[in-house]
Amino acid sequence: MMVNEIKKRLRKLGDKERAAVSQRFFKTGPGEYGEGDIFAGITVPELRKLARQYRHMTLNDTTELLQSPIHEERLLALLILIHKFSTGAAPLKKQIFDLYLNNTRYINNWDLVDVSAQYIVGAYLVQKTKKVLYRLAKSEDFWERRIAIMSTFHFIRQNDFSETLKIARVLIADREDLIHKAVGWMLREIGKRDMQTEEEFLLKYYKQMPRTMLRYAIEKFPKVRRRLYLTGKI
Repeated sequence: MMVNEIKKRLRKLGDKERAAVSQRFFKTGPGEYGEGDIFAGITVPELRKLARQYRHMTLNDTTELLQSPIHEERLLALLILIHKFSTGAAPLKKQIFDLYLNNTRYINNWDLVDVSAQYIVGAYLVQKTKKVLYRLAKSEDFWERRIAIMSTFHFIRQNDFSETLKIARVLIADREDLIHKAVGWMLREIGKRDMQTEEEFLLKYYKQMPRTMLRYAIEKFPKVRRRLYLTGKI
């Protein structure tokens, strides 16, 4: 079975010292956001190489891999799904989109979200209703909320900022630091392409923003202007 073959290859690539570093970096301790996650200690370049090799594996096998307790196995599954989505016809894209949304409980760390959401959810929703993003943005699961905002990176890359700004408003009072960072990051990406649009949003909402969100959003601003935002003197 292909999944067993992949798991054997991953075990050989694993590195205990790298795994220990990843366990700390991705906050897997009690009460932390990645509590209980298990790392094998495999680099992302190695996983990307495997994803290319196994891009033709079945969706059932890919789903089994996505539901693994091992972090790198889930990441590999997502990379394979991205390959499949990018080259697939419309029916396959719909299958992958549905599979993704039905398995968000396994897309449960920021790297898993950030590597995949824009390329599957965002890409699928181009020229379609965006209602699902607002459902995700209001989810009790903060990884689903991060999926909502990170999916809009696909639209930003096409110079379409409207959904990002709307979802940023939904998330502006979110309680999670990882959401603050993601929203601020997406606002900064808008600013790279259209500073006026980002500033119009900031001038309305910057005093309501969590500090981290604002810092991420204005990271590329001139030093004096950053200081004005941070001191509330704009």
